[in-house]
Amino acid sequence: MPSEDDVRVWLVERGYNNRDLIVLKYATAEGDRVFRRELAAQAIDMDEVTAGKDVSPDNLEAVTETEVQERYAAEAHRMADEHDPDDTI
Repeated sequence: MPSEDDVRVWLVERGYNNRDLIVLKYATAEGDRVFRRELAAQAIDMDEVTAGKDVSPDNLEAVTETEVQERYAAEAHRMADEHDPDDTI
C-alpha cells in the first residue's frame, strides 16, 4: 500500500546481469536517487514492468556520479512526459 512518504521514480535503465536476472533501475526526476529491482528472466512475463513506481525513500540509493545523475534525470523526465506511471513498458 502506498504511503504519503513514498517517492515517485521512473524507469531509466533495463539490463541483464551474469546471474540471468533482468535489472531494472528507476530514478527520481532529479536523477540523484535510484531504486534497483531484479527479476528472473523467466518471470518478466508474469510481473508487469511499469513506467513509474512509488517507492519508500528507504529503498532508494544515492547516485553519486554527476554524469549518471544527468542521464537518469533526462530519461526520467522523458518517461514522465511520454507515459503514465502505470503504463506497461
